[in-house]
Amino acid sequence: MAGDTNKKKLVGRHKRVAFMDVTGEGTTYTRMTGFTSMSEGKNSSEYSRQYVDESSERSDVVGYAPSIDYEFDRYTNDLVQEKIAKVTDDELLGSDAQVTVVMVDLFETKADDANTCTARKRDWSVILDTEGDGTDALIYKGSLKAAGEIIKGTATTTDGWRTCTFATE
Repeated sequence: MAGDTNKKKLVGRHKRVAFMDVTGEGTTYTRMTGFTSMSEGKNSSEYSRQYVDESSERSDVVGYAPSIDYEFDRYTNDLVQEKIAKVTDDELLGSDAQVTVVMVDLFETKADDANTCTARKRDWSVILDTEGDGTDALIYKGSLKAAGEIIKGTATTTDGWRTCTFATE
């Protein structure tokens, strides 16, 4: 049917994009490009029990320990990759090894405005794994592990989603 607004559409992986605060100012976020892998695991914590008068166990989610496994081909003149590489190469610790990332759902626009989308912001600790893997490109691998609460809001762009700003809902 033409004009059917209830028709399901498959969401492509490229429609959820990540942006990082590379300056530490918390105003503009730069798109994370050149990543060959960026998958998020929620790592939920459960409270499970079985009551004596029931035949099956019950479970409730009582917490999360989110992490994002990443892998990227190292490029020069990429501020996001430079920031992660500095943490890795200089073996930074504590808050020096933390980054702020905004995940933007390009498939969820606000008020029919393709320049404003649903977004979630969180601070993450960069957990190093390996660098130097591969023979064709210098590859960095690791995880980002949650270092703060998730903040839901919107992201807005003025440059075709090369950068964005974030506003809390």
